[in-house]
Amino acid sequence: MFHSDDLGRTWTEPAKPAVKFPKETGASLERVWQLHPAAAEPDVVYAGTEPAALYRSADRGETFEIVRPLWEHPTRSKWMPGGGGEGLHTVLTDARDPKAVTVAVSTAGVFRTLDGGASWAPSNSGVSAVFLPDPNPEFGQCVHKVARDAANPDRLYLQNHWGVYRSDDAGAHWTDIGEGLPSTFGFAVAAHPHRGDTAYVFPINADADRVPADHRCRVYRTTDAGKSWEPRSAGLPQEDHYGTVLRDAMCTDDADPAGVYFGNRNGEVFASADDGDSWRQLASHLPDVLCVRAAVVG
Repeated sequence: MFHSDDLGRTWTEPAKPAVKFPKETGASLERVWQLHPAAAEPDVVYAGTEPAALYRSADRGETFEIVRPLWEHPTRSKWMPGGGGEGLHTVLTDARDPKAVTVAVSTAGVFRTLDGGASWAPSNSGVSAVFLPDPNPEFGQCVHKVARDAANPDRLYLQNHWGVYRSDDAGAHWTDIGEGLPSTFGFAVAAHPHRGDTAYVFPINADADRVPADHRCRVYRTTDAGKSWEPRSAGLPQEDHYGTVLRDAMCTDDADPAGVYFGNRNGEVFASADDGDSWRQLASHLPDVLCVRAAVVG
């Protein structure tokens, strides 16, 4: 795992592997799904991996230690891989409280700690798992991505394997906000960097038909925390479209108005410089775009 302290001009590799499963776990690292600098601790970085585990670094990513209470959680033996593997793909920290961390795992659902990782609890109340015999389990949901609201840090947005949800209590309970979308299946969700109640999703037809809903390239935006949704497609392809947007392939930057970005499995990258109102294509003919990140440098 490499890191840079000069905006990518030069890179440093640790002397030994930074993320490595302890021998006694019997597991080996397949991939790192997520890197997340902690919101309230400047030197702390979290890594989410496959097999699903959380690692914590206290030295800016030089070394990492597995968060054992989550790895050894009593439910773990029943966690099952999703179609893309068993990945811990989302890590959210709270700028108000360094001990509060929320993670999401496919297909185990959302888990939270309020004591710095010493204990973890499933946090999926209200999130459905339509593919299980019991559609409302304590854990086992196939959560695809979770994002935090810019103005209300207790408000979270969740894109599930069928279902779009909002929590107003930091994930303790979830409410379905999918009404008004052409499909509630999808992978990506992103929150506006400054404006509260504003989030973006990219609906996909179905789990068995993973192309844009109605074969249209449209980002859907809510400005009222999911009470309503509006398609934003000015500048996007208007003909039939088949570019699937995956969970980490949509993001926002820190500008005002906000930049919104997404890439797809067609190898295309699109950007908006006006909160998603209009779009232009930045790149094409790339390999599958799996991850998009952007920031304002100045």
